[in-house]
Amino acid sequence: MNRDRIAGNLKQLGGTLRQQWGRLTHDENAVNAGKCTQLAGTIQARHGQSKEEAERQLREFLDRNRDWNLSSH
Repeated sequence: MNRDRIAGNLKQLGGTLRQQWGRLTHDENAVNAGKCTQLAGTIQARHGQSKEEAERQLREFLDRNRDWNLSSH
């Protein structure tokens, strides 16, 4: 397992914790930010990409699909 995959797994964990904190404090923005972080971590872990590349791909996806509702997924 390379460093990018391990970093991606840690990023997923951080995103999950951020989501849980947002739910606990009733902060929908924190929940959505946690989901984005978790998704970027999933991309990074599965494809073994750098953090910057995974975040770039996620930003491009969200820019292309602005009507996609992250909170419902």
